[in-house]
Amino acid sequence: MSATPHHFLHPSGWKPAKGYANGILAEGRLVFLGGHIGWNGQQQFETDDFVGQLRQALENVVAVLAEAGAGPEHLVRLTWYITDKREYLERLQEIGEAYRAVMGRNFPAMAMVQVADLIEDRAKVEIEATAVLPR
Repeated sequence: MSATPHHFLHPSGWKPAKGYANGILAEGRLVFLGGHIGWNGQQQFETDDFVGQLRQALENVVAVLAEAGAGPEHLVRLTWYITDKREYLERLQEIGEAYRAVMGRNFPAMAMVQVADLIEDRAKVEIEATAVLPR
């Protein structure tokens, strides 16, 4: 399936967005994904490492997208919920490497929120996604 034709929304004079889009204009069929955490398809954690869980959560997003015939290139929005802002900021290079390994160079509109806790006690990150597939 081809990439979603979309247009990045970036106001003139704004500083460049790095690793995300300020906004995206897209048209097509919508795919909404619930929150995905860093456990495998059998709902088992293979690691308590933040970056390891982040990578697994992204792999889970890609696996569910594939069920709709979509891929990372169809993403228009990601919302990340993390439990430790400091760890995120301290490990940005590793996070970027894991992100690009799973998602390629697809950078949708994103938001990130630090939360006190997630429902699964061992979870350190949860990611929601929205994608648009061309008609």
